[in-house]
Amino acid sequence: MKEKSSFALKYDDDGEPAGSSGKPVFKILELREILNAVVVVTRYFGGIKLGFGGLSRAYRDTALAAIEESGIVEVFEQVRFRIRLGYAESQKIRNLIEKYGVIREETYTDTVEFVVLVREELENEFVKKLKDETKNKAGLERL
Repeated sequence: MKEKSSFALKYDDDGEPAGSSGKPVFKILELREILNAVVVVTRYFGGIKLGFGGLSRAYRDTALAAIEESGIVEVFEQVRFRIRLGYAESQKIRNLIEKYGVIREETYTDTVEFVVLVREELENEFVKKLKDETKNKAGLERL
């Protein structure tokens, strides 16, 4: 079993009252369980003092809007394989690959060669299905 990743964080109020800006932005990331992200909020003083609560809401709401607008991309550990097989099986195996990962390179010579990325947690299942589908005739190399 893999160890859970450690979580390092840094936030800064950069001249605003302590806890009024960096912490509310961090809380949004924490509540949404967003990792490996950087959020920068720049505020220009417009002549109106917002107070601690107003500042906190402004920073929080801005961070939330930025996250929702930009979207979230899930990132997974992946395993890279080279698969060599005959043309007859290539479409069937292409469909299998697309269920488990993504094709990064394709080469067509006297055989078909795929370089693929498969989610690490699906590696064993993918390899078993590949061997079953090709009756163990596909060349498989982990890169």
